[in-house]
Amino acid sequence: MRRDNQSSVSEFLLLGLPIQPEQQGMYYALFLGMYLTTVLGNLLIILLIRLDSRLHTPMYFFLSHLALTDISFSSVTAPKMLMNMLTQTQSISYAGCISQVYFFLSFGGLDSFLLTSMAYDRYVAICHPLHYTTMMNQNLCLQLVIVSWVLSSTNSLVHTLLLARLSFLKENILHHFFCDLSTLLKLSSSDTSINELVILIIGSMVITVPFICILVSYGHIGATILRRPSIKGIYKALSTCGSHLSVVSLYYGTIIGLYFLPSSNNADDLDVIVSVLYVLVTPMLNPFIYSLRNKDMKGALRNILSRGTFSV
Repeated sequence: MRRDNQSSVSEFLLLGLPIQPEQQGMYYALFLGMYLTTVLGNLLIILLIRLDSRLHTPMYFFLSHLALTDISFSSVTAPKMLMNMLTQTQSISYAGCISQVYFFLSFGGLDSFLLTSMAYDRYVAICHPLHYTTMMNQNLCLQLVIVSWVLSSTNSLVHTLLLARLSFLKENILHHFFCDLSTLLKLSSSDTSINELVILIIGSMVITVPFICILVSYGHIGATILRRPSIKGIYKALSTCGSHLSVVSLYYGTIIGLYFLPSSNNADDLDVIVSVLYVLVTPMLNPFIYSLRNKDMKGALRNILSRGTFSV
């Protein structure tokens, strides 16, 4: 363990995933494929929305930002994890670890706020269809994205600054494949009560408040549908909300499993496994959910492919 004036560690050791050495190659190929699928799939969504004028609507505006956030979110942890698996090294510098915490929290919070903005968009589209174009104007959409960035960045900055003031004297081994905030707090030799209080108050608000807003939005949507029940209306609601609901369920389901369910005896290994779902699987599945269940996205993809075929 290297130290700076014996005051704090200068690097951390990431134990990585709980897999056997002989299985490293197989899992490396799997996780590399998942990461590349995440990047290419979300880039495809951004490209389709950019090129197809029919997708220049508020919902797809938010979706393009969500796709960019998913790429960034996975890129915070996956490349370092893959590099460590490939080179059989475990170290990450202190500065790199702190930076990883900041960007992980920032993009994770941004995901939450963008999903909330998309839920509000669906609420306006179904509950106030006649006023949709005036309520969901370009300025409001841009403001919602800017506010999402500001709130998520502020939240992550507060947690990171509080983390940076802590000392790490006794141990520098992290039972994780990235610098997880809660895992780092367990290693600190300083008093972490303020950090834990801020996580409880501010950190929980980043997850719980947007989740409550999403539930309220879909509560109004459900009430609107039930007031005028029809097969056509239910089908339209499912077609416009189904993809978003699937992503919300996947996103918050993994968060609840990771941070809110009680720990078991194998808490460290279980947390690492669930984190893989949160960091790699969820961002990878989002493009498939929106492309396979959305006729507009499939239509845009067919148009791009046919245009390319004719040009060849």
